[in-house]
Amino acid sequence: MELARRREGFEKLLSSVALKNLIVIAGPTASGKTSLAIELAQYFKTEIVSCDSRQVYEEMTIGTAKPSTQELNQISHHFISSHSINSLFSAGDFERQGLTKINELFEKFETLVMVGGSGLYVRALCHGLDDFPTVDLSVREQLNQEFEKFGILPLQEELRL
Repeated sequence: MELARRREGFEKLLSSVALKNLIVIAGPTASGKTSLAIELAQYFKTEIVSCDSRQVYEEMTIGTAKPSTQELNQISHHFISSHSINSLFSAGDFERQGLTKINELFEKFETLVMVGGSGLYVRALCHGLDDFPTVDLSVREQLNQEFEKFGILPLQEELRL
Protein backbone atom coordinates (compact mmCIF):
# COMPACT_ATOMS: atom_id res chain seq x y z
CA MET A 1 0.00 0.00 0.00
CA GLU A 2 2.83 2.40 0.91
CA LEU A 3 4.55 1.74 -2.43
CA ALA A 4 1.28 2.43 -4.31
CA ARG A 5 0.90 5.73 -2.45
CA ARG A 6 4.50 6.67 -3.25
CA ARG A 7 4.03 5.76 -6.92
CA GLU A 8 0.95 7.98 -7.06
CA GLY A 9 3.04 10.80 -5.57
CA PHE A 10 5.81 10.12 -8.10
CA GLU A 11 3.29 10.32 -10.94
CA LYS A 12 2.04 13.69 -9.69
CA LEU A 13 5.65 14.87 -9.41
CA LEU A 14 6.43 13.58 -12.90
CA SER A 15 3.54 15.51 -14.41
CA SER A 16 4.94 18.77 -13.04
CA VAL A 17 8.66 18.37 -13.83
CA ALA A 18 10.55 20.29 -16.51
CA LEU A 19 13.02 18.87 -19.01
CA LYS A 20 15.95 18.14 -16.66
CA ASN A 21 15.35 17.58 -12.97
CA LEU A 22 17.49 16.99 -9.94
CA ILE A 23 15.51 15.52 -7.05
CA VAL A 24 17.35 16.27 -3.80
CA ILE A 25 16.81 14.10 -0.74
CA ALA A 26 18.60 15.38 2.35
CA GLY A 27 18.33 14.62 6.02
CA PRO A 28 19.99 13.00 9.01
CA THR A 29 21.65 9.59 9.05
CA ALA A 30 19.26 6.62 9.23
CA SER A 31 16.21 8.65 8.17
CA GLY A 32 15.42 6.45 5.15
CA LYS A 33 17.03 8.62 2.47
CA THR A 34 18.73 5.73 0.66
CA SER A 35 15.63 3.57 0.29
CA LEU A 36 13.58 6.54 -0.93
CA ALA A 37 16.35 7.50 -3.36
CA ILE A 38 16.47 3.96 -4.76
CA GLU A 39 12.69 3.88 -5.19
CA LEU A 40 12.73 7.23 -6.99
CA ALA A 41 15.68 6.23 -9.17
CA GLN A 42 13.94 3.00 -10.13
CA TYR A 43 10.71 4.83 -10.88
CA PHE A 44 12.44 7.46 -13.05
CA LYS A 45 14.89 4.87 -14.51
CA THR A 46 17.85 7.00 -13.53
CA GLU A 47 20.93 7.01 -11.27
CA ILE A 48 21.84 8.38 -7.85
CA VAL A 49 24.45 11.00 -6.99
CA SER A 50 25.54 10.80 -3.36
CA CYS A 51 26.35 14.07 -1.62
CA ASP A 52 27.71 12.74 1.65
CA SER A 53 31.07 14.01 2.86
CA ARG A 54 32.02 10.68 4.45
CA GLN A 55 30.47 8.10 2.14
CA VAL A 56 32.71 9.42 -0.63
CA TYR A 57 35.71 7.85 1.12
CA GLU A 58 36.47 4.21 0.38
CA GLU A 59 38.06 3.57 3.77
CA MET A 60 35.19 5.02 5.85
CA THR A 61 32.77 2.18 6.42
CA ILE A 62 31.79 2.60 10.06
CA GLY A 63 29.33 5.30 11.09
CA THR A 64 28.60 6.46 7.55
CA ALA A 65 25.46 4.43 6.77
CA LYS A 66 26.74 3.71 3.27
CA PRO A 67 24.30 1.89 1.02
CA SER A 68 24.65 -1.88 1.31
CA THR A 69 26.06 -3.97 -1.52
CA GLN A 70 22.51 -5.06 -2.32
CA GLU A 71 21.36 -1.42 -2.52
CA LEU A 72 24.36 -0.46 -4.65
CA ASN A 73 23.53 -3.32 -7.01
CA GLN A 74 19.94 -2.11 -7.49
CA ILE A 75 20.84 1.31 -8.96
CA SER A 76 24.06 2.98 -10.07
CA HIS A 77 25.41 5.28 -7.37
CA HIS A 78 28.07 7.95 -7.86
CA PHE A 79 30.45 9.26 -5.17
CA ILE A 80 30.19 6.22 -2.92
CA SER A 81 33.68 4.96 -1.96
CA SER A 82 35.01 6.90 -4.95
CA HIS A 83 37.97 8.59 -3.26
CA SER A 84 40.67 7.62 -0.79
CA ILE A 85 40.85 9.31 2.57
CA ASN A 86 44.59 9.57 1.91
CA SER A 87 43.96 12.06 -0.92
CA LEU A 88 42.94 15.67 -0.52
CA PHE A 89 39.28 16.12 -1.39
CA SER A 90 37.44 19.30 -0.40
CA ALA A 91 33.87 20.51 -0.74
CA GLY A 92 35.14 22.59 -3.67
CA ASP A 93 36.52 19.44 -5.32
CA PHE A 94 33.17 17.77 -4.75
CA GLU A 95 31.38 20.74 -6.32
CA ARG A 96 33.53 20.61 -9.46
CA GLN A 97 33.48 16.82 -9.84
CA GLY A 98 29.80 16.59 -8.88
CA LEU A 99 28.70 19.19 -11.43
CA THR A 100 30.75 17.45 -14.11
CA LYS A 101 29.14 14.10 -13.23
CA ILE A 102 25.63 15.58 -13.13
CA ASN A 103 26.11 17.18 -16.54
CA GLU A 104 27.36 13.83 -17.93
CA LEU A 105 24.36 12.03 -16.46
CA PHE A 106 21.92 14.62 -17.81
CA GLU A 107 23.13 13.62 -21.28
CA LYS A 108 21.52 10.21 -20.63
CA PHE A 109 18.73 10.97 -18.14
CA GLU A 110 15.99 13.57 -17.81
CA THR A 111 15.86 13.20 -14.03
CA LEU A 112 18.54 12.44 -11.45
CA VAL A 113 18.31 11.70 -7.73
CA MET A 114 20.79 13.28 -5.35
CA VAL A 115 20.87 12.01 -1.79
CA GLY A 116 22.90 12.73 1.31
CA GLY A 117 23.21 14.22 4.71
CA SER A 118 26.01 16.73 4.18
CA GLY A 119 24.40 20.15 3.89
CA LEU A 120 27.59 21.74 2.62
CA TYR A 121 27.83 19.22 -0.22
CA VAL A 122 24.16 19.73 -1.11
CA ARG A 123 24.68 23.50 -1.15
CA ALA A 124 27.84 23.12 -3.21
CA LEU A 125 25.95 21.39 -6.02
CA CYS A 126 22.69 23.33 -5.79
CA HIS A 127 24.00 26.84 -5.13
CA GLY A 128 27.76 26.75 -5.64
CA LEU A 129 30.54 27.74 -3.29
CA ASP A 130 32.59 30.90 -3.14
CA ASP A 131 35.98 30.71 -4.78
CA PHE A 132 38.68 30.20 -2.19
CA PRO A 133 42.39 30.66 -2.77
CA THR A 134 44.48 27.53 -2.93
CA VAL A 135 46.28 26.66 0.27
CA ASP A 136 50.00 26.07 0.34
CA LEU A 137 50.29 22.54 1.77
CA SER A 138 53.58 23.47 3.43
CA VAL A 139 51.51 25.54 5.91
CA ARG A 140 49.72 22.37 7.04
CA GLU A 141 53.03 20.55 7.35
CA GLN A 142 54.50 23.40 9.40
CA LEU A 143 51.49 23.43 11.75
CA ASN A 144 51.68 19.65 12.16
CA GLN A 145 55.37 19.94 13.07
CA GLU A 146 54.60 22.69 15.61
CA PHE A 147 51.87 20.52 17.10
CA GLU A 148 54.20 17.52 17.42
CA LYS A 149 56.96 19.63 18.98
CA PHE A 150 54.98 21.97 21.28
CA GLY A 151 51.49 20.45 21.62
CA ILE A 152 48.09 22.00 21.05
CA LEU A 153 48.20 24.90 23.56
CA PRO A 154 50.50 27.23 21.57
CA LEU A 155 48.40 26.67 18.44
CA GLN A 156 45.19 27.43 20.33
CA GLU A 157 46.78 30.58 21.75
CA GLU A 158 47.79 31.68 18.25
CA LEU A 159 44.17 31.31 17.12
CA ARG A 160 42.98 33.51 20.01
CA LEU A 161 45.15 36.39 18.79
